[in-house]
Amino acid sequence: MPYRILADIVVLVHFLWIVFLIFGAFLGRRYRAIKILHIGGIIFALGIQILDWYCPLTHLEIWLRRMHDPSLSYSGSFIIHYVEKVVYVNLSEQTVLIMTIVLVALSGWLYLHKPKG
Repeated sequence: MPYRILADIVVLVHFLWIVFLIFGAFLGRRYRAIKILHIGGIIFALGIQILDWYCPLTHLEIWLRRMHDPSLSYSGSFIIHYVEKVVYVNLSEQTVLIMTIVLVALSGWLYLHKPKG
């Protein structure tokens, strides 16, 4: 039971991390520490996409699920595994890479664009 609870916590943290990567530039424009964490996180996310790695949180969650019940573990990407369950679409690795690149571009624009006024 503790492995399952820990795995669920990892999924929640992973989800919150992804939300932070998507929207963190809005806070990063205001707070330097958040900006540094956000840019580092985006560089890491882009790197794992380019190098075709999986996030360490994915490995941790899979290990915890396997420790709880081996039939609950999965292989592959955290995003694809859970997004498919929610949206019922199949996202290819190329789609996830493109989405990551778009996120990098949008965040870069937000950081470099000075609001008028």
